[in-house]
Amino acid sequence: MPCLLELALLHPDPDDMDWLVPTSPQEVMTRLLRGVYDEVSASQRRMGSAVAAFEWYAGLGLQPQVAGVERMAIRVLDGSSRIQAALDEATQACATEVLTVQPGGIRPEHELTEGLHRALALRGRGVRMRDLYTHVARHGQGLLNYLELMGDSVEARTLDEVIDRLIVFDRTVAFIPANADRTMALELRHPALVHYLVTVFERFWRLAIPLTAPLPDTGIEGISHREQSIAALLAEGHQDAVIAERLGISVRTCRAHIARLSETLGAASRTQLGVRIAKAGLDRPPRAADVAPTPSVSLPDQGSRTVR
Repeated sequence: MPCLLELALLHPDPDDMDWLVPTSPQEVMTRLLRGVYDEVSASQRRMGSAVAAFEWYAGLGLQPQVAGVERMAIRVLDGSSRIQAALDEATQACATEVLTVQPGGIRPEHELTEGLHRALALRGRGVRMRDLYTHVARHGQGLLNYLELMGDSVEARTLDEVIDRLIVFDRTVAFIPANADRTMALELRHPALVHYLVTVFERFWRLAIPLTAPLPDTGIEGISHREQSIAALLAEGHQDAVIAERLGISVRTCRAHIARLSETLGAASRTQLGVRIAKAGLDRPPRAADVAPTPSVSLPDQGSRTVR
């Protein structure tokens, strides 16, 4: 009975207050549903406000109509098929230039093959292409074959490390990854964003070394260019896995280079290696300008080896 009273399914009889009588179904439904109705009405008002706010926000991302089609300044591409379709569309519309940054190590053959049809289509229209890779990519025969096939329509340069993947078409649309496994991407058409990415590319390009040119000598007997790059990252305090990822090599290869560095510099521990790296002037990334000879300095405990 208390539950029936609380739900107002029973109420006192006006003619005899000692008795309870049933409430009419219509009155019960109105009373029980009033709260739900008020809650639904409030939710609808909130939804209307949210939709209006989103429509205003979405309008900020619309670029002027191009050939009657509105373009979003930032578009999220979810899934390989949508990414591929957007890249194909941008390739077909491209008329003058493509800039790309390709991180990682040696490019797998299947990646080069997948992109070959787009590259050949661009070359057929006279589009110029500039590609940035890590130095490790120089050792991939597939990349060398690709560049030979493309001829002078593609210019490639390399750096110790580059930014994440980037593709820019005609300096008007850019593509960057949106997650770690590259199953999502961002298509960027906002002029300020694209200009910023192009500026980043151009500054990396100026520092990079043409693929056809040899890497500069470190000037340190027994230490390769890659080992100098590893030494600089070790001096910054990075772990082996981070160094390997940034330089596009495996962790095992990275540790092999660190072992050779320790042997060359006569370091018995990781801490001592850091000190020897600093003393030998290896605590900064190698640059092409570093090839000029400098006064000789003897390495610690390695009298027969010199730093030029």
